[in-house]
Amino acid sequence: MKIIVTGLRGFPNIQGGVETHCEKLYPRLSKLGVNVTVVRRSCFVKENPPLTSYQGVFFKDLPAPKIKGFESAIHTICGVWYAYKQKADIVHIHAIGPSIAIPFAKLLGLKVVVTHHGPDYDRKNWNFFAKFILKTGEFFAAKWADEIIVISTVIDNILKTKYNRNNAILIYNGVDIHQPTQTDQYIKSLGLSHRKYILAVGRFVKEKEFDKLIMAFSDLNLQDYHLVIAGDSDHKTSYSTYLKELARKKQVILTGMVKGESLKELYSHAGLFVLPSSHEGLPITLLEAMSYNIDTLVSDIPANLAVGLSKEHYFKVN
Repeated sequence: MKIIVTGLRGFPNIQGGVETHCEKLYPRLSKLGVNVTVVRRSCFVKENPPLTSYQGVFFKDLPAPKIKGFESAIHTICGVWYAYKQKADIVHIHAIGPSIAIPFAKLLGLKVVVTHHGPDYDRKNWNFFAKFILKTGEFFAAKWADEIIVISTVIDNILKTKYNRNNAILIYNGVDIHQPTQTDQYIKSLGLSHRKYILAVGRFVKEKEFDKLIMAFSDLNLQDYHLVIAGDSDHKTSYSTYLKELARKKQVILTGMVKGESLKELYSHAGLFVLPSSHEGLPITLLEAMSYNIDTLVSDIPANLAVGLSKEHYFKVN
């Protein structure tokens, strides 16, 4: 079986929940004998020279216009055309924005599987036109995808109530079970010590509410603790610029995007993990924090409530 995957930015070492999801999923499918090619957005590929494969998964890098609201849709259309030229058995599209390409895929006679990672039109950073594209993509996925996968019961209920799509396949996001590391070279390089910092992980977008986290931490005036935010923005925005300046003023440590052993150290030694988001699908960062058995404190949005933590782990969003 030949599967072409599109809709994501790519992997490895590219930040994002969808990207982490795919990085864990497709090597496992490859081990089962499936021929998988992931169509990556070349503007996010940092390797030099670019990788052509990773853990049995093949890569095809295609250009994408780095224009907010158009990047994923245009790139996915290119990915669908590539799938057609490669005579793929299935094109697997991730997220509802890229699902705008489903009619094109069906016209080409392709079998389409969609993974719905969340109602992205609820994000704060999208304008009216972008939200229209996202809602249209969700409609196309619900009506015309041959199969649709959802990562949480929240998303499953959206498809049932809005579109009467009752046969979605529920496959929760998962994470590896981690053994905390004793190594602390990276956190020491940041001036941190074991259990003496609060950790947040994610992209610098409005719905992560990292600005509110910074202000809340500043108001606490904890002399012996640091706030660490691991992540960055895909594109330079007014919000990401504001967030970085606010962090500088409030002496918050920004690590940039981290992966691998450095991220493992950050999770292993954190005293508390905080996720203040106003929107999530099923947050992989929270699941990762839980896999390290560290204390968590998260907003009471439906996606976080679906994880099923006890009530003292939740606070009212915003």
